[in-house]
Parts: sequence; structure tokens; C-alpha cells
Amino acid sequence: VLPGFVDAHTHLIFAGDRSDEFDRRLRGESYEQILEAGGGILSTVAATRAASEDRLLEKAADRVWRMMANGTTTVEVKSGYGLETDTEARMLRVAEQLDEMLPMDVVPTFLGAHVVPLESQADRDAYVDLVCGPMLEACAPYARSCDVFCDEAAFSVEESRRILEAARSRGLAVRIHADQLGRVGAAALAAELHAISADHLDHATAGDLELMRTAGTAAVLLPAVSFSMRLPYPDGRAVWDSGVSVALATDCNPGTANVESMPFVISLAALNMGLTVDEAVWAATRGGALALGFDDRGCLVPGAIGDLLVLDAPTHLHLAYRPAADIVAAVVK
Repeated sequence: VLPGFVDAHTHLIFAGDRSDEFDRRLRGESYEQILEAGGGILSTVAATRAASEDRLLEKAADRVWRMMANGTTTVEVKSGYGLETDTEARMLRVAEQLDEMLPMDVVPTFLGAHVVPLESQADRDAYVDLVCGPMLEACAPYARSCDVFCDEAAFSVEESRRILEAARSRGLAVRIHADQLGRVGAAALAAELHAISADHLDHATAGDLELMRTAGTAAVLLPAVSFSMRLPYPDGRAVWDSGVSVALATDCNPGTANVESMPFVISLAALNMGLTVDEAVWAATRGGALALGFDDRGCLVPGAIGDLLVLDAPTHLHLAYRPAADIVAAVVK
């Protein structure tokens, strides 16, 4: 018996399919090339804008049920595939409905600053103004936190700081997609702002991790992205040994990590990121809870929420030892 998994980073509300881009990456195109050609996140934005709220809810609920079957009992869900006010708010309303209708705790995050949409690329400042103003005003009531993709292909450190400070002034916790594609100073910004988490961290340095440790910012590692993108894995051993609180998450999304299984993520972390199975399980349970600001789950102690999963296995080591096996026998929410 283990605590229920806490998946601290997902983009599970979306419409459309990007299997064609997956095939293009296998043939040698880079993520950045696909994004510059109007694909990537922008492709999902077009499909999500065109989808009704009911359709988004239906498809997202299917994903949540599959996640629960794999042992997840709390999941963070981001907006970020609208990139205009109405669709961003619609996505967060869907997250609210998922939380109300399904036996899963759904933690909503506003990610209007995912990338700059096509129609705003000639005037980035105007889009940042929109995110900090009317979009945030419409979305903040539905969100617990605000995220920004701070990286070479997305938002600069200064743009990210401005957006996150605006969100914090509205009572939202802040988190950052940090230094995934290159080191731009996003992890350091997360520490400066005392962000609840910095996620990805593929290019973070030892100095960045020390700043995060001092600030109390958790590190959310996403090995399924490296697996799907065929990229080098972040050094999970170095992150763990730095003293930063480590979480694991699926990053479930239609493009770079179409993964719904936390057991699979645990296996990847143990096999490819230098974590022990014990550490990976802790990061997928207690670490995930702490990365979302919860102290009442991710552990089996008196007073904690009784979110449990039962493994059909003699030991938790089988989560990594048998990575393709379905060993989650029961889930208690």
C-alpha cells in the first residue's frame, strides 16, 4: 500500500492530435522548427479554441479516469492552450468541473503565458499586457496558481517576472516552466520570487539549485518529456543531492509527453535520471504534494488525507522493475 500519486504538472485539457508532429520529430525536425512553422503548442491552441466546453470536458475526463486507474489521486492541470481570454477561462472552468464531478482532486493553474500566439507575435508587449490585465482578471477566480513558460522559445525573464508579480498580487501562488530548452535564468527567477516550484530544469546549474533550495522552491522533474523527445535526461541525482525538494510529474500533454501513467514516470526516473526507486516513489507522492503546496497528502500518517493505492506486487520496487506491467490493483480516494 502506497500513498496516492500526486501528479504536479500536466496540460491534460486540450483538443486535437499531434501524432504527425511526433512522426516529424522522429524524422529529424526539432521542437523549435515545428513551433516556428506554426505547429507545436500553436497547433493545439487552434484546436482547443475551436472546441466546445463540453467537448473539452469529455476528453479531459477520459484522461483523468485513466490517470486514476494508474494510481493518481491529485493532479495539477494548466490552461495555456487558449492564449486568449475566453478560451483560457473556459479551460479553467473545465478544470473546476473535473474537480467537482470526478473522484480526483484537480488543482488548476493559469498558464496564459505559454507562448505568444500567432496573432500577437508582432507586438509581444501588448500580449503581456493582456495576460497581466484582462486575461488574469478573468482567470484568477478559477486558478490556484499562475505559471509562465520562461525559455528561449517563449517568455523572457523580465516578461515572466512581470506576469508572475501581477498574478501574486491577485493572491495566486507562482510557478515556472524553467530552463527546459536552454539556460535563460528562469530557475534563478523562481528562487527570487519564492515560486512554489520550478519545473523541467534540464539546463539548471548547481548554483541555480542552491538558490532554489534556499528559497524553498521545489523542483518538478518531467522524465517523460526526455523520453518522448529523445533528449538527454536532467540529472535527477544532482537535483536530489542539492537538497531541493524533488517532485515527479507526467507533463501529460498532446505534443511532448503524451503520458498519463505515474508508474511509468517512476520507472523512467529510476532507470534514466539517477534516482533510486525509493526516491522516485517519494517524489511521485510526497514531493508532488509539497510542489503543489499541500501538507496533507502524499504520505501515510495520522491526519493525512486517506488517498491510497494498492499494488499487486510484493514490493514497490516492481514499479520500476516491471515498467510495462499494470500492477495498480486498487485506488482509494
